[in-house]
Amino acid sequence: MPTVSIIGAGRIGLALALSLPPDEYQVTHLVYRGRKMLDAVAGLLPDHVKIEKVEEFSGGNADILIVAVQDPYIAAAADWAANSFDAVKYAYHTSGALQSGLLCALKDLGASLGSIHPLVSISEPASGKERFNGAYFCVEGDPDAVKTGRELVEALGGLPFAIDTRFKTLYHAAAVTACGHLVALLDASFEMLETCGVERDDAKRILMPLVSSTIANLSRQETASAMTGTFARADVETFSKHVAAINELCSEEIMEIYLLLGERALKLAAEKGANPDRIETMRSRVAFARAKLR
Repeated sequence: MPTVSIIGAGRIGLALALSLPPDEYQVTHLVYRGRKMLDAVAGLLPDHVKIEKVEEFSGGNADILIVAVQDPYIAAAADWAANSFDAVKYAYHTSGALQSGLLCALKDLGASLGSIHPLVSISEPASGKERFNGAYFCVEGDPDAVKTGRELVEALGGLPFAIDTRFKTLYHAAAVTACGHLVALLDASFEMLETCGVERDDAKRILMPLVSSTIANLSRQETASAMTGTFARADVETFSKHVAAINELCSEEIMEIYLLLGERALKLAAEKGANPDRIETMRSRVAFARAKLR
């Protein structure tokens, strides 16, 4: 049975320690610097797990080493591990944005390097097992590390996919755009409805069913087919009214968001088969309105 050592007692590190099936992986070491979250779940860990502070680490071997610390500290943690462990077969970090090469210090121990990033939000460690199940994990790194990483993800109930190392940061930017930027976009739409005199909480309550139905459509259809509304129809008249209203009542930031996403929406409308002449008219009007912002 592969042994697993985890550096970092934050949400991800602890969630992994709690979620790895004990009949397939043996978590032997959990190394921490701060134990703010550890205290709440330490009693849930198997008795054989050595929970050790960095300064008190007694050394050992690891078939799999997982560095689950914040991005700025990954390289330093790898350097520390290279001087503290006797041997490591596979080493992974859990950053979404950074490449596996950041663990290069562990090559001296014979480690194959990789990264494993769950595309799911873990708010507290005990929810990890539930959240990991069915979640996609991005795996990148050395070929044998990718293979072993896929097996580890599948043991967690996750769905692994692999990308070339050079695309790691772009992958993370895509995830941020789909998640964080989506929240920012919805915040802008809530603000627009607030301007109409609707209370903030009510604006969210009113718009979320629309958002949910759109996501449901998108889960079943291509993006062009899932898009509805003014841009999908290339409705020049309604678009012009939108621009006038936003210009009168909202900030330039809101206008820029509306127009920039409108350009992308027109690309989808063309794929969907909207009237080409109306699309070109809207494109020129979007370009004109954006130019006025500059």
